[in-house]
This record gives sequence, C-alpha cells and structure tokens, in this order.
Amino acid sequence: MNDLVTERLLLHPLSVSEAEGLVAGEPSGTGWAPGYPTDADLAGARRYLETCRHVGDPYPFGAFEIRRRDDGLAVGGLGFHGAADEKGTVTIGYGLIPAAQGKGYAKEALRGLLEFARENGVSAVEGDTDLGNIASQRVMAAAGMVLVGTDDRLMYYRISFENRLRPRHTVEP
Repeated sequence: MNDLVTERLLLHPLSVSEAEGLVAGEPSGTGWAPGYPTDADLAGARRYLETCRHVGDPYPFGAFEIRRRDDGLAVGGLGFHGAADEKGTVTIGYGLIPAAQGKGYAKEALRGLLEFARENGVSAVEGDTDLGNIASQRVMAAAGMVLVGTDDRLMYYRISFENRLRPRHTVEP
C-alpha cells in the first residue's frame, strides 16, 4: 500500500518488518525526528504486531507512521486498532512527539486517516482521549468527530459515514 499524502505529511503504512524495527529501535525510511518513537508509538506498533500474530494482518487497517513531507522524518504515529467490526466500525489512535505538537499535524493526519477509512468502506470511526487532554479533544472535533460519551477517565468520539456502501466512483449509463 502506498503512503497517504496530505498537504504537509506522509502517512506511511507500516509493514510487519517495519513495526518490528520500530519496536527494536531501528529507523526505517529517512529516519526519526528527535523524540520519536514515544511510548505511545511503541504501544501502537506492538498492538499491530499482536493483531497480526493472533488474527492476521488487518490490512488496510493497520499502523501508520506520520512523516513530514519536507524532510521525511517520522514525528508520530496513528492507525487503527484492528479491522472493522461486523458493523463496519474501526477504532483509531494517534500521537505526535512534543516538538511536532501545536502545528496542526495531528488534525491533518487524522483527517487523512478518516478519509482513508471512508474510502475503504468503513461505516464509522471511533476514538477516545483522556478527560484532561484538551488538545486531543480539539483535534477530533476539528476532524469532524463528535463527542458521544464520557466516563470517569475518557471522552469518546465518533464519526459516521452515510456512504459506506456507495461506490467511490460511479459511472453514468
């Protein structure tokens, strides 16, 4: 699968070998920005590898590395927590190194991933964030996700796509 390209970013789908390299501390591509990977990036790569081991590759709903287009360096990660469920719903997560935060990268990357999910037949995307993580709450809202619930630790967001079963391109007779 090719990289997903946004205005300033490349969302690079990790292969199993790249995810293993990430966990082992071995950069792929053009390298890593200082501070990458974070603990959350490592956890995402491990989740992807566990999914591959136990239920198979969730392709195309795997893990992605967020790379800046201008220098190719990885500054964060995002991706799916596995394949779509029986209702066509996927769960996502994302994060950036501190030096890349506050530049709009998270919103840009999440919008790119949501569009990718929609184009690949997903009916809904869900995500959550800590109650105190105002920045992540703003990112999900700016990307079109709606707050659907809270508990004592988390806020839950969701976006639904009405066109799940509609073909991406139609041809007039």
